[in-house]
Amino acid sequence: MLSYKVKIGLAPMRRDRPQRPPKTFLAWESAEERGHRFVKYIEDNFTSEHVEFVNINGLGCNDLMFDDASAEAVIERFQKEKVDAVIVINCNFGNEEIVADIAKALGKPVCLWAPLDDEYYVHGERPTDSQCGIFGVSRQLQRFGIPFSHIPCCRVESDEFKEAFERFTRVTCMVKNFTGMRIGQIGTRPTPFFSVIWNEGELMQKFGVKIIPINMAMIQERFNKTKEEKAEEIAKYVQVFKDNYEMDKLTPPYLEGMACLVVTYKNLFEEFKLDVISAECWTATPVMFDGLAPCAVYGILADMGYIISCESDMHCAMTMALLSSASFGEQKPFLGEFTVRHPENRNAELLWHCGPFPLSVKDPECKAELVNQREWFKVKEGEFTVARMDQENGDYMMLAGTCKTAPGPITHGTYLWGEFEDLQAWEDRLIEGPYIHHFVEIEGDYTKELKEFCKYFPNLKIDETIKKI
Repeated sequence: MLSYKVKIGLAPMRRDRPQRPPKTFLAWESAEERGHRFVKYIEDNFTSEHVEFVNINGLGCNDLMFDDASAEAVIERFQKEKVDAVIVINCNFGNEEIVADIAKALGKPVCLWAPLDDEYYVHGERPTDSQCGIFGVSRQLQRFGIPFSHIPCCRVESDEFKEAFERFTRVTCMVKNFTGMRIGQIGTRPTPFFSVIWNEGELMQKFGVKIIPINMAMIQERFNKTKEEKAEEIAKYVQVFKDNYEMDKLTPPYLEGMACLVVTYKNLFEEFKLDVISAECWTATPVMFDGLAPCAVYGILADMGYIISCESDMHCAMTMALLSSASFGEQKPFLGEFTVRHPENRNAELLWHCGPFPLSVKDPECKAELVNQREWFKVKEGEFTVARMDQENGDYMMLAGTCKTAPGPITHGTYLWGEFEDLQAWEDRLIEGPYIHHFVEIEGDYTKELKEFCKYFPNLKIDETIKKI
């Protein structure tokens, strides 16, 4: 399962130089005061159910790193505490050498921040030059080939800091979950879908992604075993379907099988320690289970935190994991494909699928139906990120943008009408490739997080042909 908890190391730093009298240029006193104040503010204001911190209190000189020995102590603590990322706080000019050493040793996302230099003395001295030093730090990281993030030079109490800081924590969650991701591959792709072909070897070599193959015979065996042993749990999910959907006459005979499939998939995640699943759906499942369709099953599982991409779309499964991580799991991704243009609005597109969306994204004014086991409902109003990772000739790219819901004709399945700034640019890009019509949507705008995430994977580039993010 994906983890939505990250641990951030806070590393305040000063210049390695002899002590000078207080209220003079680069005096230790000012850097130490700033370091203590900033660490305390960040811990007090940004600790949450998703984010915890590891500080360097007791290390270096009065809790600030400044030389090789203090850097080694910081590395040891952060490795022991298993931090997922580091934020370097440049409390005066800083030390460019030790930041590169720490970043290289940890191999985790690193964020640089130079607090605003806002203290000036009447005799003309200033104590910090934090911004000046951060340029040297960033150049050293560049020479080492180490990717890094950057919070603008600003006050810690500002909205600017808050926005950039929280974005970095979300990117950290994305990197944490993407690195070594375990994806269950259930079945093979539908025969006519050459468009979803993917390269297992490349995904392992370029990103460390581990594909766990689970053939349909194993699904059948697990399904039968679940039916025999989990009657009480199956009954619980039968009731979930009954409580949340209006049904046609075709669906009720399949409810027990649908509920059994929910439990089967849930157990597969746990048995194989999977983060997400890429599943064959409409060609094999109905054949093996006497007409049983998995569409609404995927929707129920999505709201439980179990992410499944349909139609064996591996790249969509990975994109869904990234967008879920960007929201710390608070929003649910869904696979809505580019389907048809709006009959009147030239910038609106039907983002649709047959019925696998999480129920939590339903428009509250719309009823939820089950029609031949498939969900029918419209997605709630709002702004949505639209994104897809794909590849061509070994080059991996991420196309991302946003749309806002728009009024449109009622249709079947699960859907939203999304209005884009320039829909024709999207159509042109999909036609030119390397993308297909399958895209992932999630409520909110996470395009900046996706762009920042791509920094940490040199084999994955953000595609800005639609609009500069």
